[in-house]
Amino acid sequence: MRIATLNRDRCQPKRCNQECISYCPRVRSGDETVVMGDSGKPVINERLCVGCGICVHKCPHGAIQIINLAEELEGELVQQYGVNGFRLYRLPVPRPGEVVGMLGPNGIGKTTAFKILSGQEIPNLGNLDAEPSWAPVLEKYAGTELYNHLVRVAEGSLTFAFKPQYVDMLPRVHSGNVRKLLKSVDTDKDLGSVAAQLDLESCLDRDIAKLSGGELQRVAIAATVLKEADMYFFDEPSSYLDIFQRLKIAKVIQSMARTKGVMVIEHDLAVLDFLADTVHLMYGSEGSYGVLSQPRTVRNAINTYLDGFLKEENIRIRDRNIKFETRAPRKDWKAMSLVEFGKLEKKFEKFTLTTEPGSIKAGEVVGVVGPNATGKTTFVKILAGEISPDSGDIDSNVKVSYKPQYIEPSFGGTVAELFMTEIGIRAQSGFFKAEVHEPLNLEPLMNRELNSLSGGELQRVAIALALAREADIYLIDEPSAYLDSNQRMEAARTIRRVIEKSGRSGMIVDHDVYFIDMVSDSIMVFSGEPSVKGKGEGPMGMREGMNMFLRGVDITFRRDNDTNRPRINKKDSRLDREQKTSGEFYYTG
Repeated sequence: MRIATLNRDRCQPKRCNQECISYCPRVRSGDETVVMGDSGKPVINERLCVGCGICVHKCPHGAIQIINLAEELEGELVQQYGVNGFRLYRLPVPRPGEVVGMLGPNGIGKTTAFKILSGQEIPNLGNLDAEPSWAPVLEKYAGTELYNHLVRVAEGSLTFAFKPQYVDMLPRVHSGNVRKLLKSVDTDKDLGSVAAQLDLESCLDRDIAKLSGGELQRVAIAATVLKEADMYFFDEPSSYLDIFQRLKIAKVIQSMARTKGVMVIEHDLAVLDFLADTVHLMYGSEGSYGVLSQPRTVRNAINTYLDGFLKEENIRIRDRNIKFETRAPRKDWKAMSLVEFGKLEKKFEKFTLTTEPGSIKAGEVVGVVGPNATGKTTFVKILAGEISPDSGDIDSNVKVSYKPQYIEPSFGGTVAELFMTEIGIRAQSGFFKAEVHEPLNLEPLMNRELNSLSGGELQRVAIALALAREADIYLIDEPSAYLDSNQRMEAARTIRRVIEKSGRSGMIVDHDVYFIDMVSDSIMVFSGEPSVKGKGEGPMGMREGMNMFLRGVDITFRRDNDTNRPRINKKDSRLDREQKTSGEFYYTG
């Protein structure tokens, strides 16, 4: 089965010579395989297309994909967005009493599946000639596990609560203080109890426009939880949260699943492993198609995802598998100090940060961990020279490249124009193309306007821009936010590889334990009372640093027998007690 998709955002007929038509061999022989449609954009006839791929390679904007799919999917089409548009195959199955997770790349239909299951969209089953209706959908799914749910959706007898993906948009649609927003939710639930569970008491009387990303995330989760509904959907609930907060919201979501239907899209594999009971893997091509696999237990699903091969479907979703090391990197880093700092102190109106003396070695990648609002970003800004400490010295005469935590697209042009303006000829270098541009999959974004990019696309551009600058040390704050699991792994590899090959140093702030594990040589740990006082210690060895950090949040990790990936132990389980007694919270080898 062959499908042809056209990305309408990338397609720019006025800026090309219609290569898709002029180079098509079937068009040259007289067939109308590719024609210009009424919208002024090309239409590809999939029945006539022979799959030669010439139009794919000749299109100057990378707008066309010709994809061969398994014949088994022919009758599995759920939704198609127009001729040559995106297609979704299969739907996940809600299961009362369980948290059902979805894991896969961005842009392959996870949110679309949520919208169909919640009745926001009626699937067309690929029939583009008729108005979508529930009758053919119910006929298709009669006798399946999904039928009863879809019947109730069609009847309107189910209610839904939906936590959106991009919580930083909340201040644009809501104003006033947090308490007013949460009280406006029609519910009989106890606001005070939910606020306590999500650590929101200190935020209730604050203006929503002045909240941080982590606070906005918890407000969005609280608003979802407070609604009275039959089924709850959470789209990326862990973004911007520290690991302690992630576990708290995971427990809140798990408690809801005892009486309600709950589905979650989550890219933090450690959190998904802790949170979900069953998981649907998704594979496909961004903007072209997405296929949902059969449900698996959470352990099996994540191990299969890391391995990159779906045995039942006989599909490889990744070129190589992802491995984790059970042993910490070496303790002693024998290299000259690139940056040395004494005991630093920075005071704000309501917050004070102090850091112990430390140094960053040449060629070293330092991971920075700790709860939100304990000074991690403040410290990175001090190193970047954006703010000055009130006391203490920094012995540094180095060039710094800084990627901030929150990215605001202030440039008024395309991504390609941004790169040429910011880094000039370096954007054309072979090193940048091979080590940054390709791994981060930037080519489809180059002709896009910066202000049209999604959060994940903007994140990839910001990481690439930071790594492309000429610098001695790269300071990168929360690079995993809004990236899917696969993009996080590629971003970690890219950051690690660029720093190693260029002989530079790096400091990476992130809350994803897998990301920190893959990218870091050493750890700097922040602790304290959030929004009141923070303390930074290190850099120190990975074993020492992870033990200090995890002791503070009172969790331990075990290793999966098949993949060596870290897995969160249940509190007070045998392994949890044994590891706490031995003082080994993370590395057990």
